[in-house]
Amino acid sequence: MGKTRKNPDKAKDGGERQTVRTLADLGKIAGVTAGTVSRALAGNSLVNRATRERIEALAREYDFRPNQIASKLRRQKTGVVGVIIPLGHDRNQQISDTFFMTLLGHLADELTEYGYDLMLRRVIPDQDEDWLDRFIRSGMIDGVVVIGQSDQFDRIEDVANGYLPMVVWGNHQEGQRHCVVGTDNRLGGKLAAENLVSAGATSLAFLGDTQPIEFAARFGGAKDVAARMGVTIRALPTHLSADRMGGEIARHLRKIQGEVDGIFAATDAIAVACLKELREHDIDVPGEMKIVGFDDLPIARQTVPPLTTVRQDIAAGAKGLVDLLMRRLGGEDTESLILPPHLIIRETV
Repeated sequence: MGKTRKNPDKAKDGGERQTVRTLADLGKIAGVTAGTVSRALAGNSLVNRATRERIEALAREYDFRPNQIASKLRRQKTGVVGVIIPLGHDRNQQISDTFFMTLLGHLADELTEYGYDLMLRRVIPDQDEDWLDRFIRSGMIDGVVVIGQSDQFDRIEDVANGYLPMVVWGNHQEGQRHCVVGTDNRLGGKLAAENLVSAGATSLAFLGDTQPIEFAARFGGAKDVAARMGVTIRALPTHLSADRMGGEIARHLRKIQGEVDGIFAATDAIAVACLKELREHDIDVPGEMKIVGFDDLPIARQTVPPLTTVRQDIAAGAKGLVDLLMRRLGGEDTESLILPPHLIIRETV
């Protein structure tokens, strides 16, 4: 009699064999993290011999072959990705800002899947003109993610000419050299303004600093709509630092009282502060003032009333940042990734 061929999809106990496609899949079977699997398969001495041999045996058993990206990771220099936040436009803004913390959390999760650690740096460019070059040349990182272009577009462009493993969270402009992941901010601004005007607003204010490229694009989109729909819009500079934002918004509201009935806030944080000030002055939202934010952070669902906002998919953005960075570490010159914004209608319009 001939030999019976084993079914590769059957486990040893006769049940269905678990499919292993990623480091995380193999880590679940081994009872370790994806990072430990990556280091074990790379022969990293930080993983003890018994664990390494057990993971290697499981990889053979499940016919798991790390993809080309994982092969590149075996030759990594440090196992660390630098994440840098330039604050040229507002030196008082803190990393504890809700947007930064949300994006950083997703970034850390994604980098762990590839066995990377994260090194975080906040910089004030006018105090350190060489902020990006020095970080890259430090020898401490294998690649870099820049969160926000701030007012540093030209500096980032210069570095992109000679440094491949860099990806930036920000706004994309036609012809730029650096690789960006971000939301279509101009379209997001259009969605916000259209919603305000369609709901009955006749005069709009944009609260935010129009110097950063992302905010300028949001304001630009809103201006396009205002011109098309025959309403006025003005920009009221508003800092993102908590120690200045509240006072500025209070002054803005006194200035526009009776003249503006629709606010487009550059961020959810600004929108939330607006709601607080309006409530303290007994101004009804959305009856007397309509508000749209930008980001759709978790707090947007918890305000009173819940905040209408433009959602940018921060989790998908973090995944895109890491995916493109890994490909660039492998030598690929990638295109930028532009994510579509979505209007989330709640109760402030």
